[in-house]
Amino acid sequence: MKKILIFILAGISLILTSCNDLDVTPKSTLVTATYFKTLSDAQAAIAGVYSSLSYNATDLTLYGGTIPYLADLTTDYMTTGQNAGSTATRALGSKSYDAANQRIYLAWTEIYKGIDRANVAIDNIPSVTGSGTTKKQYVNEARFIRALLYFNAVRFWGAVPLVLHEPTTVNASELQVSRASVNDVYAQIINDLDSAATYLPTSYSGSDLGRATSGAAKALLAKVYLTRGDWANAITYANAVINGPYGYGLFDNYYDNFDPAKKNGKEEIFSVQFAHGQAADGTTSGFTVATHCYFSTGFSNATTPVAIISDTTKFYNIFSNNDQRKYVDYAKKLYNPKTSSVFTFTLPRFRKWLDTTIVTTYSLSAPNFTVIRYSDVLLTLAEAINEQSGPTADAYDAINKVRRRAYKNSTAYDLSGLSQDQFRDSLRVERYKEFAEEGQRWFDLVRWKILVKSLSGFNSASKRLYLFPIPTTERSANPNLWQNWGWDGATISDPYDSSYQ
Repeated sequence: MKKILIFILAGISLILTSCNDLDVTPKSTLVTATYFKTLSDAQAAIAGVYSSLSYNATDLTLYGGTIPYLADLTTDYMTTGQNAGSTATRALGSKSYDAANQRIYLAWTEIYKGIDRANVAIDNIPSVTGSGTTKKQYVNEARFIRALLYFNAVRFWGAVPLVLHEPTTVNASELQVSRASVNDVYAQIINDLDSAATYLPTSYSGSDLGRATSGAAKALLAKVYLTRGDWANAITYANAVINGPYGYGLFDNYYDNFDPAKKNGKEEIFSVQFAHGQAADGTTSGFTVATHCYFSTGFSNATTPVAIISDTTKFYNIFSNNDQRKYVDYAKKLYNPKTSSVFTFTLPRFRKWLDTTIVTTYSLSAPNFTVIRYSDVLLTLAEAINEQSGPTADAYDAINKVRRRAYKNSTAYDLSGLSQDQFRDSLRVERYKEFAEEGQRWFDLVRWKILVKSLSGFNSASKRLYLFPIPTTERSANPNLWQNWGWDGATISDPYDSSYQ
């Protein structure tokens, strides 16, 4: 699977190259009509779909940098350090970004590039010669990726263009797609994931490890329903993953989730695949950009990296010294093999994506970027149960499994006897500790409607931050893209009631 994910075959790259602003010309359609003939062509198309998550020839990749920027750097526990040279990156860290921000524009184009590739695969693979079972698998892998991309898009921007087929027209007005309703986008996400859950295999082996599975589709469905506040379905799908034939479980050692030597282990339900030497950011070096951003200054206190912790009292000191996540999420001390000594940082560094076996050449560090882990399913179940009926025995069981792993299988830290509000607050802290640096925090704070409250230390915090602005470049190319409330060019009224804090 690594080769499939890392490289876009030369022939298919000509076909599947995305055009910005959804501007796909008939030339692409004519080529795809003549290209798709065999299962090998279909497999190459799926390689292109997966690679949209992990490769960008000229800039940050979607899951190698863009998602961490938008979903972590814009939140309460992270900000930019002295080594952040990009004005767009600094604006994300200070929560002062606007519609012209290049990182937000990049997120939009990368997401729709992947959707474009998925649409091409879904439309054309059924017509190739070969096994119907294999074709169905490939189509549903593409549907899984499309659902994931739309799930990111609808959470980032709300109503977004819902494009499900490659365009077949030269008429510019037909290519300038308007924004579909949030409900319609979620209906399509659920439809795609239902299909993927039905037709994808339960597991893979060998070089196919890392491909989307039926378990991954059900896990993502649980998360989708949790986001929608549909507690019953969130519980149903979380239990389907937990009790299903997938063999998922928690590593005893929390760090094993991020150890490059233990990729695609029992806790990884779906991860974006990276490899040593992969050109993840369009350069000749190969690393997830998150690694660079969190450790760009190396073993030094003279300056701080691109992304740093915003407040050690609120976000580092809250960890118990017995919580193994403290020493994986952050590095206060780190062994420096060049000096054969332990280096102490004045400000703790984000550690999760740093391969400490090659720390002096961190540009080669390439752990997978986790999209959803088994612990996420457990905490999804716990949250949904609590919101539906308060902290039942099943809710305690789910959250305490995560806590016991954090404390080396000790039951001394089990939760019990909490009210619904107390359980909710405890779970929110647990999610921060469990998923720091994994592109989860912004989505959580928005779902809980406490984003602005959490950003009280930032002067620019306001309710408009509950959605990102539609990029200026996209709106210039497509006049049908109306702007979200609170951003320059918006004409709609304030959609946020007093429940948004």
